[in-house]
Amino acid sequence: MSWTTLTPTSKGGTEMLQEGPEPKYAQLRDHIADISVPGKLIPSERDLMERFGVSRGTVRKAVDELVALGALKRVQGKGTFATEPRVESNLHLASFTQDMRRRGLVPSSRILELVIKPLGHEGGRALGLDPDSDAWHLRRIRIASGQPLALEEARYPAAAFPKLDSFDLGERSLYEVFATHYDTVIDTAEQTLWGEAADADLARLLEVPPMSPLLVFERVSSTRGRAIEYIRSYYLGERYQVHMSLTADNGTT
Repeated sequence: MSWTTLTPTSKGGTEMLQEGPEPKYAQLRDHIADISVPGKLIPSERDLMERFGVSRGTVRKAVDELVALGALKRVQGKGTFATEPRVESNLHLASFTQDMRRRGLVPSSRILELVIKPLGHEGGRALGLDPDSDAWHLRRIRIASGQPLALEEARYPAAAFPKLDSFDLGERSLYEVFATHYDTVIDTAEQTLWGEAADADLARLLEVPPMSPLLVFERVSSTRGRAIEYIRSYYLGERYQVHMSLTADNGTT
């Protein structure tokens, strides 16, 4: 979306919005969008009222519309911020590290857990293994250029990746480690996508308000026909979007 850049008239230190066919709240909305810096706090209601000589109702209507459009977000107890541009992903088989680097972002991770324990029933079904078999449980925050973007929870057969905890998975691509040290290249995957709202724990880890929208990806990845990765990723809906190219199966609508 593009925003109109306005040149308000000045009167006694106040930038007066011009009367015209466009309502004042719409003029103010466009001006707020124009001066907002992604990730930064916008001016307070009182500052906007005084600067543009408008009522509180006009300010709230302008801000409400920008929030509805996704250009602004309210953070309880902190104020209203301009949102960061979303990271867009085409659905393809690549690691998070590869995906972010391709977009000019700096990928990193904060490891919350990397331990061996029983695979569990969900992981067992996904990987076709005994639920009681040993598996690496990897839980980490995925970060793009310093901003939390997703929480990942993954399972890997421990027998396939001995001493996995000896690698620095905060900076290195896990898929790169698999290929370089275990002669294992992920070549196929099945993935499902749905939407959820962040519970209190997820919201805290991703530094967003509870009930923030999430895109959830569940993926089973394989190498040479053998499933070796079961992963569920929770991406921030306000910072991540997915692009898909679609074609008809049979040439009909």
